[in-house]
Amino acid sequence: MAKNLLIVESPAKAKTINKYLGKDFSVLASYGHVRDLKPKEGAVDPDAGFAMAYELIERNEKHVEAIAKAAAKADALYLATDLDREGEAISWHIAEILKQRNLLEGKTLHRVVFSEITPHAIQEAVANPRALSLDLVNAQQARRALDYLVGFNLSPVLWRKVQRGLSAGRVQSPALRMIAEREEEIEAFKAREYWSIEADCAHPDQRFSARLLKLHGKKFEQFDLTNETDAHNTRAELLRSAQGRLIVTEVQSKERKRRPSPPFTTSTLQQEAARKLGFSTSRTMRLAQGLYEGVAIGDEGTVGLITYMRTDSVNIGNDAIADIRGVIARDYGAKALPESPNIYRSKSKNAQEAHEAIRPTTALHTPRSIATFLNDDQRKLYELIWKRAVASQMQFATLNTVSVDLDAGGDSTLRASGTTVVDPGFLAVYEESHDVKTAEDDEANRKLPAMQIGEAVPLADILAEQHFTEPPPRYSEASLVKTLEEYGIGRPSTYASIIQTLLNREYVTLDSRRFKPTDVGRAVAKFLSGHFAQYVDYDFTAKLEDELDAVSRGEEDWVPLLQKFWTPFKALVDEKTESVDRSEASGSRELGLDPASGKPLSVRLGRYGPMAQIGSKDDEDKPRFASLRPGQSIHTITLEDALHLFKLPRTLGEAADGETISVGIGRFGPFVKHGKTYASIKPPDDPYTIELPRAKEVLHEKAEAIRNRVIASFRDGAIQILRGQYGPYITDGNKNARIPKDREPASLSEAECAELLAAAPDKPKRGGRFRKAAKTAPATATTATATAKAAPARKTATKKAAAKKKPRKKVAAKKTAVRKSAKAASGAS
Repeated sequence: MAKNLLIVESPAKAKTINKYLGKDFSVLASYGHVRDLKPKEGAVDPDAGFAMAYELIERNEKHVEAIAKAAAKADALYLATDLDREGEAISWHIAEILKQRNLLEGKTLHRVVFSEITPHAIQEAVANPRALSLDLVNAQQARRALDYLVGFNLSPVLWRKVQRGLSAGRVQSPALRMIAEREEEIEAFKAREYWSIEADCAHPDQRFSARLLKLHGKKFEQFDLTNETDAHNTRAELLRSAQGRLIVTEVQSKERKRRPSPPFTTSTLQQEAARKLGFSTSRTMRLAQGLYEGVAIGDEGTVGLITYMRTDSVNIGNDAIADIRGVIARDYGAKALPESPNIYRSKSKNAQEAHEAIRPTTALHTPRSIATFLNDDQRKLYELIWKRAVASQMQFATLNTVSVDLDAGGDSTLRASGTTVVDPGFLAVYEESHDVKTAEDDEANRKLPAMQIGEAVPLADILAEQHFTEPPPRYSEASLVKTLEEYGIGRPSTYASIIQTLLNREYVTLDSRRFKPTDVGRAVAKFLSGHFAQYVDYDFTAKLEDELDAVSRGEEDWVPLLQKFWTPFKALVDEKTESVDRSEASGSRELGLDPASGKPLSVRLGRYGPMAQIGSKDDEDKPRFASLRPGQSIHTITLEDALHLFKLPRTLGEAADGETISVGIGRFGPFVKHGKTYASIKPPDDPYTIELPRAKEVLHEKAEAIRNRVIASFRDGAIQILRGQYGPYITDGNKNARIPKDREPASLSEAECAELLAAAPDKPKRGGRFRKAAKTAPATATTATATAKAAPARKTATKKAAAKKKPRKKVAAKKTAVRKSAKAASGAS
């Protein structure tokens, strides 16, 4: 057995590192977190100094046992989990488990960290271990405790007041508020019409366009022309005064420098991968994890291709800079290399937590040289990281912007602008994308012909173009991550999980790759903003993140931090549980009166989702209910559309046996009903338009599926062999039994089925809110302590969908005279 045991999180990382350390080391993986809070009330006890009751995560039990077994035989243990606070906490939990089992006595315990998985980095980290950082551990424990306390106390309030099964999160809830508030902005937006004026200039060398800058001696503003008549008159007036030509009055040429963007942090990588590659944040992080942990590169073997992917640092180490500069000189020439390295400063106060920006472990691994060893997604992401890192150390780009003013007579001026690249510098490798197109983007690479002051430029036409302002767009993944980072909400390791949680809870959906809140999501956001405003406040959430960062730096104690949060929070939860009326939280909205009954028609969030209601519970007759259709919202549905919902259930006709065939919508969606038989209606069939012949087909298909499901039946159906979603199985209604692999299902006898059922386990009880956890003995901890001091370190390491557009109008004396479009005139995310 090897003398030294090194523990990492991932088996892929373990496989790569194992090749670098030789026979004296054994490398095992914990497969992520090994312990978590007990999934029940009381796992964090505020009355006992926020003592936290942990237990092993069941799925990782066998991996913990393997680590314990190896640790018993090893002389020294090296905890080599990730270098952020989550990684530090995993190392601490592993050490605590081994300590409780008396497996650390007489052994040295080391903590090693590295930001890249290369032979040099691993060997240097092992040679320079440090002690466990209790500050990082306590910061992670505080974060976990806060998330638990919010979830366990706020979620039940949502159950009682909004809808069962809902949950609230400390960081996800402010993010949901952002998305919901943006939707409200979009719905409240009123489009404004405006017109722009451009000249089509027919210069002999090159045709170009010029926009109206000054009209009658006054600067031309966006809303100076707001209707077709005024636009037509202005166009005609300019054509008359110009008399077929424009006179050049001023030519300005300005050279400017454009500097490269810094290398990637987690958030900027997620943003650019979303913009350029269309990757979700979770997909980006999954691919980056694989590139970091190692890929087999021909004769080199398995190599980590990028540095650690959870970081808010833009720093690059000196060795890496020298490596990148060498590649720039080799591939792009000395002219592309600045005299000294480009240095970038992080805006994050806590950026030292992760050592470097995301970069290739060596720039010599060019995207082309390793493309054959990567799958398509890996190749795209690696190329993005490589290009960004290399470009960050290249010479600035030199651009030349030319502006030409042209007199149209009548004290009116037009301006043409163009930008050309004099020296591409870093642009030869990489250019950052943006969520919103700018005027600079329009001018980019548009070259104007050479012109002199006093020169007459032929005028082909004047174009009047109609526009409507557009609402701010819904958040994309890129713009949401950018906004979260700007507000200081979340950290590099949490952006992807925030987004995934909102999607998994169905608080938001992705519509054309932009976030649209569901009615449930909006109800939750409105309820929390109305009754727990402080806890979804952006500044409050950001300040709490800063305080957790301060704990990680050893500047603040975590228990007083939790107490300061908990006392007012708990008091507010207790108050709102008693005082808030459920109808207030359901988002009820009255649309008008039902013409048939004269009763009010309202919409609200019900137990099973958005619904419409005619009448009220106080009426003599029971109120009538109808579920909203997919795509409809209680916030935007009209009275006419809501009335249409009450056309169901509707009778289609009779079956051959005289029974009525009807169609309706139930808890599980639309259905056709014949007697006691229900058959689900799937798209493209629509319950509002389906006719009797098609309904009969749906019922026939259901009957066929039922008949074909039964392979064999015994004791009048008490025992059956059925075809299931995952293959054939035996059931008696209480138990399900697997069919032996070497037997044909139809060949089993009644006695054999009974025997297999007798040996089968009982059906598991339905799961609750939480995942299944291990049965092993719990461990309780309040503050990370003694384990970290098991052995001193030898040396401290230094190291919207847019609003509906109005129809376009044309104003033209000639066929080409007027164009129209809709351009955004409002800010974007």
